[in-house]
Amino acid sequence: MKQIDPISLKEKIDNEEDFQLVDIRDEYEFEICCIGGDKINMYSIIDNLEKISKDKDVIIYCRTGTRSSNIIKMLEDTYSYKNLYNLNGGIMRWREDVDNSIKEY
Repeated sequence: MKQIDPISLKEKIDNEEDFQLVDIRDEYEFEICCIGGDKINMYSIIDNLEKISKDKDVIIYCRTGTRSSNIIKMLEDTYSYKNLYNLNGGIMRWREDVDNSIKEY
């Protein structure tokens, strides 16, 4: 599975690169903090496959990177995605490495 660290993601954002960012966390988590991207709950991923690009890099994140890595594995194994990246450490590592104003939960 391909990984991306928070510093590299921040560089992609700052350079305005063309990629898709997907937040798969629950709604209550999203309300606590967010770093942007499309909100697609992990439990509705299969119903929303058309919203996940196959034409550009897609970075998927959750709180710590565990749920997103499970979702990526399922998408790669079952739906032949080849362009997915897991945000290593999730939004909590983003908090540590990029923006400590994000609320920890």
